[in-house]
Amino acid sequence: MASPGLLTAQSARIKQARRLATRAFRRKAGRFLVEGPQAVREALEHRELVLEVYAEPGVATRHRDLRDLAAVAGVPWFEVDRAAIEALSETVTSQGVVAVCSLVTVPLRTDALTLVAAGVQVRDPGNVGTLIRTADAAGADAVVLSSESVDPHNPKAVRASVGSIFHVPISTDVDILDAVRAWREQGLQVLAADGYGATDLDTCIDDGTLAKPTVWLFGNEAHGLPDGINAVVDHSVKVPIYGRAESLNLATAAAVCLYASAREQRR
Repeated sequence: MASPGLLTAQSARIKQARRLATRAFRRKAGRFLVEGPQAVREALEHRELVLEVYAEPGVATRHRDLRDLAAVAGVPWFEVDRAAIEALSETVTSQGVVAVCSLVTVPLRTDALTLVAAGVQVRDPGNVGTLIRTADAAGADAVVLSSESVDPHNPKAVRASVGSIFHVPISTDVDILDAVRAWREQGLQVLAADGYGATDLDTCIDDGTLAKPTVWLFGNEAHGLPDGINAVVDHSVKVPIYGRAESLNLATAAAVCLYASAREQRR
């Protein structure tokens, strides 16, 4: 039996918040769920985005800073029972705290950029979250996701970003061909990461290509970049494989390419 005052899985608030697991309802409500102490902590650092927090009673003791941050920000804090927090959680074992936040996406920006990571028809939420985290770590100015890419507010993508979803501007549902033209008009070079690229990353490092302001395009996990992309980018670039691996996955290739650019730009 739930303790007096604890919200349960049958509470109207919990039922409403639970609907944010679906993309259509997230868009309609303009909200999404953030799960786990670290991600909620990052969210509360951007207090204007956090609308409410749901937590098991022990969270306020184990993670006193979260309760303090919420209090300073004036964010409502609701204590819930285990069934309620599990109803809001996408993980097998919930970490006991979930925040409801406003969507973080922003309109596409094409000017005053140095390094951009763009996902084109990326369908795996874990890859989208990792791309956001990697772009944040490499100091990228923005992450762009094309139409047909997974929603970065997907619970799995949010978890994979480990809080980076709050650190780097993210634009979604972008027509990537239009964006490429706009970036190039602003003087950015656009590089397509492609396992069959005409040039390789080592050459781009050696000849100074990566020192320029750059947008990197990363394609679909199974099919790569769509037809026609290579005709509009500056270079199609492959990451050299020195061993016997058939290829690199999207997240690893993105880390290698973004860090190579970040290093050359900071020389």
